[in-house]
Amino acid sequence: MDIKQIRKQIDAIDIQLQTRIEQRAQLGRRVAEVKRKVEDIPQYVVLEREAQVLGYVRDRNKGDIPDDIIVGVFREIISATRAMEQELRISILGPEGTFTHAAALQHFGHQMEAVFRPTIDDVFSSVEAGRAQFGVVPVENSNQGVVDSTLDCLLDSTLRLCGEIEMTIHHSLVGSGAEIADIKSVWAHEQALAQCRKWLTRTLPHAELNAVSSNTAAVMEVKGDPAKAAIASEEAATLYGVNVLRANIEDFVANATRFLIIGDIAVGRSGSDKTSVLMSKKSEPGSLLKLLEPFARHSINMTKIESHPSQKGNWEYVFFIDFDGHAEDPAVVALFEELKKEAPLFKLLGSYPKNAA
Repeated sequence: MDIKQIRKQIDAIDIQLQTRIEQRAQLGRRVAEVKRKVEDIPQYVVLEREAQVLGYVRDRNKGDIPDDIIVGVFREIISATRAMEQELRISILGPEGTFTHAAALQHFGHQMEAVFRPTIDDVFSSVEAGRAQFGVVPVENSNQGVVDSTLDCLLDSTLRLCGEIEMTIHHSLVGSGAEIADIKSVWAHEQALAQCRKWLTRTLPHAELNAVSSNTAAVMEVKGDPAKAAIASEEAATLYGVNVLRANIEDFVANATRFLIIGDIAVGRSGSDKTSVLMSKKSEPGSLLKLLEPFARHSINMTKIESHPSQKGNWEYVFFIDFDGHAEDPAVVALFEELKKEAPLFKLLGSYPKNAA
């Protein structure tokens, strides 16, 4: 076949694809109509169902297109179909162009309204007040550890954990100038400065390091001044019209950040779930063992444990624990019965689909 014949076949397939996508959208509208008839308060965003659909897409993918690309295509189809049913508002640690913003887009697609908030506490407050259906906040970095502000909010908030997003983080040195030799100061969020500390020490040993509220705020600070540089993503540099001076300046190649999705709904089982709980125990010999031993007895895989000040007194701590499984699983139900007897404070933060980026 010559090129014209091949392109003719491509055009025919494109027509079929577009027709099928529209048919899928029409079925989505029918689902919304049924929900309005049978549910008092229709829930148009069913996170466990979306996770299942994207899991099926990944499992079916046997071709040359990478998993993340084909999953991204279907994520945008889901996003566009969802937008026909209900406007989705997501509260995000902003401003526009932060890694948290990128994480929200990675999970929910582009057909959503981003509500940018200046602090993690404000993100929680925005969702609690009903100004957004969900919020996205960072909770831990693979190299720098947990984000204490998020754990503090989880201690007091009534919101549930509805999902998680894991994203590889690449930092760039950006600015209005063209030469690194001209840089006298570097601006970034404290986490970004910490994640690039070795590179900065080696490459810009005399530069003043300044921590600001976000990497996007850093870009705005340095814009127009060639003696200043910021640490941010390449996307943020493009968005705000500055140059990328050096790419991938993070100290560790495997630099990933985990984000949490918060909301006021309980997420059902997807088939591949994680559960997070918060517990406390009086400080005495063997107290922690008494909290952890039931996990082994019920053959439940714990994926993380983090101690955190309880805010109720000096040297008093609570434990944030993540484990495989859903709160509705029989083994987890039995586990909870034991833990509630042992822990003076026990709080189910939420069950949600494991990261499916």
